[in-house]
Amino acid sequence: MRRPAFVCLVLLAALVGSTLTGCTGDGGGDGDKGTDSRALWRPRPGLAWQWQLDGKVDPSPDVPVYDIDGFENSAADVARLHRDGRKVICYINVGAWEDFRPDKDDFPRALLGEENGWAGERWLDIRRSDVLRPLMERRFDMCRDKGFDAVEPDLLEGYGNDTGFPLTARDQLAYNRMIADIAHERGLSVGLKNDLPQIPQLLADFDFAVNEECAQYDECARLTPFIEAGKAVFHVEYTEPRSSFCAESRRLRLSSMVKRLELGVWRQPC
Repeated sequence: MRRPAFVCLVLLAALVGSTLTGCTGDGGGDGDKGTDSRALWRPRPGLAWQWQLDGKVDPSPDVPVYDIDGFENSAADVARLHRDGRKVICYINVGAWEDFRPDKDDFPRALLGEENGWAGERWLDIRRSDVLRPLMERRFDMCRDKGFDAVEPDLLEGYGNDTGFPLTARDQLAYNRMIADIAHERGLSVGLKNDLPQIPQLLADFDFAVNEECAQYDECARLTPFIEAGKAVFHVEYTEPRSSFCAESRRLRLSSMVKRLELGVWRQPC
């Protein structure tokens, strides 16, 4: 929908007179894997944020984190937010095909499943990672090249929906980990979008969480593992009044707000 401490290992290669540094999760790593050398941004619990997917970003909300559409915003938009001291997350749909994206013709028709309830969108057959990986790599290359700090990959829970494909939880775990790897290889941190049942298995692979409507469905406590690991949970409600969930959000240290479903500029934070 628009819905263990990390350990740094320093290996001294004396025989070749060089020093190799590889820090788990810091954006560095084995050059053979094409890993970006930039340090990963690791958002901590409690950070305020803005989530705007409707059009080009409006920088007026005074918050340290912006989550914006990767296609609809330019490198200049990201740079402007950086000049104001903001971190910027790149929204990319990884679970559904969208007929309004410039790369729509790159997706084979055989990978397109049922409509997902959003105009112009159809679920993807995530079992076909051999085809989807290069497509997603190009999208994440775009996020990296525009200067984004992180990625919000949307629709990571197709296995729980009527996609038109017999997707399993195991299929979803493999795909979600592939998505996290693609982001990390480019020096981008990555958030787990929804997919609450698989948090225990995926916590180590993702750097933060993005959640919709956990308060409405009385599920916010299921996000506690992220908070306990020192990882932010960026949370939004659409219909619940702040009086019904903000006290609990503050207790859980979630970054919570109310948004309208179109995800424009308007926001009401806790």
